[in-house]
Amino acid sequence: MNTSDGWRPRRVPEARGRAGAARTPIDYAKIGRSSVRRRARGMTYGEAVAALEGAEQQAHLDRRDESAADDGGRREAELAEWQRVVQLLAATGGPYDPDADVVVQEELAEDRRREEAEQQRRQEQQQLAGRVDELLALAGAGRLDRSVPTRPGDEAARALLDDYDYRVPAVDAWLARALADQSGHYADPTARAAAAGSLPVPVRARAALLAALARTGAPDGDLEFVGRLAQADPAATTALAAWLENAAAVKGGTS
Repeated sequence: MNTSDGWRPRRVPEARGRAGAARTPIDYAKIGRSSVRRRARGMTYGEAVAALEGAEQQAHLDRRDESAADDGGRREAELAEWQRVVQLLAATGGPYDPDADVVVQEELAEDRRREEAEQQRRQEQQQLAGRVDELLALAGAGRLDRSVPTRPGDEAARALLDDYDYRVPAVDAWLARALADQSGHYADPTARAAAAGSLPVPVRARAALLAALARTGAPDGDLEFVGRLAQADPAATTALAAWLENAAAVKGGTS
């Protein structure tokens, strides 16, 4: 059965994007509301009442049509929107103008906010992917050292790395050293606290032991064994770091 605007209810298919892309659900209720607003533009109260009656009659007929049973909520949304327009025009008399409809304008503003948030999310994803490529390239070239400062988002970049990539250990060593030195964005205590909940446990354990060794006055060398120990037993490494910290504190207090 065709409606007055030529739209025929039918079973709702899934929205399909390009091959391999996530499917985006279609908001049929929103489509229904938009359709009503377009058709109602310029209507008086009496004309809107007549349109509502026609929509109600059509909805009643559609209930007998099995193919119209699943319309994604569009018909219900259209009826509700006609009822709202009628109530609005009962107070204003008309003509109806979506551009002056507070409800419509608030919805449009919310759509813009969502679109802007989505654009920002996509930009952040692109920036993060770029940072991942940068860190891996530096690690592969042997240039990921203290001269490269950490920056906000590096924890998220680390989370995207494949642990089987041969360059990941170099990235982990760099992160642990920066965390131990409190350099780069880890100079901020808030960033260090956030890293404690996002970096891999072996990286955090390695950083803790490096920092503890530095406080004991140990030579500041490569200390490759620290990384191996942290990888093999992070809990023991963290415990050793705590023991060294305590020993250094006791020594400092009795000297």
